[in-house]
This record gives sequence, C-alpha cells and structure tokens, in this order.
Amino acid sequence: MRRMGLFLVSMVIWYLLAWPYNFQTQSMDWQIFFAGIVFSILATILFVEVFTRYPHKLFAPVRYFWALCYLPVLFFYMLIANLDVVYRVIHPKMPINPGIVKVKTNLKSESGRTALANSITLTPGTLSVDITDDGYLYIHWINIKSTDVEGASRQIVSRFEPLLVKIFD
Repeated sequence: MRRMGLFLVSMVIWYLLAWPYNFQTQSMDWQIFFAGIVFSILATILFVEVFTRYPHKLFAPVRYFWALCYLPVLFFYMLIANLDVVYRVIHPKMPINPGIVKVKTNLKSESGRTALANSITLTPGTLSVDITDDGYLYIHWINIKSTDVEGASRQIVSRFEPLLVKIFD
C-alpha cells in the first residue's frame, strides 16, 4: 500500500509538472509519459521507507483543504517575523535576548512534528534545534518572552499547531 501510494503521488506530480498531453494537436508525448512511469518507479524504490507510514491519509481531500488554509497563515507569520527582525536590526534600542526555550507540541505524527519544526525555522527570529520523541521541541528564539514551557509553547507553537493537527494527525 505504501509503495502504491508513493507511486501514484509521484506520477501525479510528474504529470502535473511535465504535462505530456498537448491540447492544440490533441496528441500525447509518449516519451514524457513513459519517463514519468520510469521515474515514479525509481522514486518508489528509493524513497518508500522515508515517505509515510500511513499512506491512506494521502487520499483524504480534507487534508489538502487544510494544507491550503495553512499556507496563508504560515506566510502571514513569516511576514510579521521578518518585519520584527528587521526592526530589531535597524532600531538600536530594541531588545535582543536570545536563548533556547523548550516548547511542547500535541502533534502525534512525525510528519506533523517535522512540519511544525520547519514552520518555526522558516519564521525569522526562531530556529528549531531539536525534536524529542515525547513531543518537545527546543527552539532558539531571538527575543525570549517566556521561559516556561507553557508560555513559550503558547507564543511559538500555538499559531501553527491547530491547522497542522488537521493536516497530519
């Protein structure tokens, strides 16, 4: 099932990127078509172990809806964090109090935790340092506002976690 899921996802991505059918001439470019099959098989053989443990989750359309809803949220917080870091660099009186804080996530899947860590890292002023198996992340923060786990989790994790739960768990 995992192999079939990865093969189908690889094929769909290949054909969406290459688009072997020409609507003007109403013909198929068979080289691109068969190359898609070959490369999808190759991707399936090479990456099946790192792909996913629950491939049936890939076929839930509601997850794609929430992923599309997540992108504007991520971009909004990236923009706000960029402006904050730029202001801290330009304005000499702005505090910079860097350090590493421990935050807690309620995400159960490894993919969800990885997406959360990547979202935090993409937000300027924060950097994911480590993820533990029991749901803790260690984050380097440019200006520590809270040192306790609950407070730091509320300020860093809570903006991303509600949507990531709907996508990955």
